[in-house]
Amino acid sequence: MASQIEQMAANTSWAALGKATELRQRIFFTLGLLIVYRLGTFIPVPGIDGGALREFMEGAAAGLGGILSMFTGGALGRMGVFALGIMPYISASIIVQLLGSMVPALEQMKKEGEQGRRKMNQYTRYGTVALATLQAYGLAVSLYSGELVQAELPYWFFIATCVVTLVGGTMFLMWLGEQITARGIGNGISLIIFVGIIAEIPAALAQFLSQGRSGAVSPAVIIGVMVMVVVTIAFVVFMERALRKIPIQYPRRQVGMKVYDGGSSVLPVKVNPAGVIPAIFASSLLLLPTTIATFSGNSTSPILSTILAYFGPGQPLYLVFFTSMIVFFAYFYTFNVAFKPDEVADNLKNQNGFVPGIRPGERTAKYLEYVVNRVLVLGSAYLALVCLLPEILRSQLAIPFYFGGTSVLIVVSVTMDTIQQVQSHLLAHQYEGLLEKSQLRGKSKKRARGPSRR
Repeated sequence: MASQIEQMAANTSWAALGKATELRQRIFFTLGLLIVYRLGTFIPVPGIDGGALREFMEGAAAGLGGILSMFTGGALGRMGVFALGIMPYISASIIVQLLGSMVPALEQMKKEGEQGRRKMNQYTRYGTVALATLQAYGLAVSLYSGELVQAELPYWFFIATCVVTLVGGTMFLMWLGEQITARGIGNGISLIIFVGIIAEIPAALAQFLSQGRSGAVSPAVIIGVMVMVVVTIAFVVFMERALRKIPIQYPRRQVGMKVYDGGSSVLPVKVNPAGVIPAIFASSLLLLPTTIATFSGNSTSPILSTILAYFGPGQPLYLVFFTSMIVFFAYFYTFNVAFKPDEVADNLKNQNGFVPGIRPGERTAKYLEYVVNRVLVLGSAYLALVCLLPEILRSQLAIPFYFGGTSVLIVVSVTMDTIQQVQSHLLAHQYEGLLEKSQLRGKSKKRARGPSRR
């Protein structure tokens, strides 16, 4: 039978949203900041030649330019102030988390609780500034070399203006994401990426269908792509909700003169505990050389040309590197952030819970690590399959419409996570209402008993 909490969650209706004032405020706050982000993608960087950039992006929209533009919400295609997107912050987070597992001082800092977390976040911000500055400088040089800048602008003046604008836009986006996470609904960084992808899908879909009307793409390919999108979405939803349930047993306990029977429950372990983070991390590492090469035109350096020749989208080394990065970050993020076996085992031991047949403490931690390792084999394979299958089909069939498994994974996962958080707030609001009613009933009973005691 379902527990009372599960029954209450099932009976929670979206009509309760009108009564949940705090939740409404959080939703409006989130929507307001996301609108600010979308407006920022249309503000161009000073000194860009709009006509040359538009002509260039029309030729690159079907290739790398379309991929990059989709991940930045179109800001890169328009060279808006948010052209770098949130990727420098994600890359800095990767570096700080990797160093936190290898450097003893940072590893000790992670164990200091809230104060240590704040220091790690501060280091992540410093890393974001450094990475954004490097990427902005590379992009500015590529724009100037690609003759996408107004001719009368001096070289260093444009470089300085472009770097300051792009770095400022990235830091503002980072601040927006943190504000959404703290005072809004959902994960702010994931929502920013989600909105950027959603905003570009209608234009890309319209372009894809227009090529079908012109005969460039056969109707069979169009139908096949649509079916593949639907099947992929259904598969992602199924895998994101899949769980491995570990049975937990609680012994009998005595409270005063009463003895309570021991209970049993389950410890749910998701098949993909890391969520969409591994795909985002892997994509951020692969997009940097592509970003610079897209706008550099014929002035690409020999080293960068060699890198793109072997690590371009659809190339074998690109697929191998992408797969290895997804698998690595799936394991790394799970055991360092999403599910720590040692902490879970300690919590179970403190609550007098144990896995049947497993001794509490270190043995339980090893058992949980063993289970999660086996589950992650399936989870990481699922992530790699969803992210790489569209890449392989797109390169083999030469489909001009960019359908990325990473984009679908981000959209579906962020949607499910946001809806779950909204339902959690509605459930908490329902609990608060029940508590207020119980307190009012208690007060009314006390008032009714007052005269009889006299």
